[in-house]
Amino acid sequence: MEKTLRRQGLRRWELALLLAVAAAGLVGARLGAEQDDLADQMIRLHVVANSDSPRDQALKLEVRDAVLGRCGVYLAGLDRREALETLADILPQLGQVAADVVARAGYDYPVRVSLGQEPFPTRDYTDFSLPAGEYTALRVVLGEGAGHNWWCVVFPPLCTGSVTETAVQGGLTADQVGLITEGNEGYVIRFRAMELWEEFKARLAG
Repeated sequence: MEKTLRRQGLRRWELALLLAVAAAGLVGARLGAEQDDLADQMIRLHVVANSDSPRDQALKLEVRDAVLGRCGVYLAGLDRREALETLADILPQLGQVAADVVARAGYDYPVRVSLGQEPFPTRDYTDFSLPAGEYTALRVVLGEGAGHNWWCVVFPPLCTGSVTETAVQGGLTADQVGLITEGNEGYVIRFRAMELWEEFKARLAG
């Protein structure tokens, strides 16, 4: 292959660059497929605080707990498709749950709840980690939505129970559970590689 390309007039550095891009494409495609498969099994939760004041940040967590609690009642025993359909049906109810928490705290700012695709960064939690990428997400925005976020997973409920058990019950394969719960730094390299590949693709598209 090298001789053929050189006969076509490619310099050595151009050949090296071409081969590097080809290799990155192969690795990136595999990593991207892993992330896509993982994302297809999950529904993330994204709560955005009104501001970064201590009270608004604490209120964000109260809203998180209330929303997760209500979701737990409705999503227990469902598969992902059923969970997604159920969340779409109860969005107004979840919005009211969040608004009630805000009102009890003495605030009157609005609450917006939506369900859709959203980009997420790599996140490390106590017992697991998730790679950056596009996920279906339940998004709750409080007031101005100008404060720090809180990210986790509403389905399977990885933030409220045994990660391995709830992940398997929610449809994740043993390989996917291993990917997000590896106890060494292997996942760090793989997840960072996913991020770099997404950045590379974005630059090419730009």
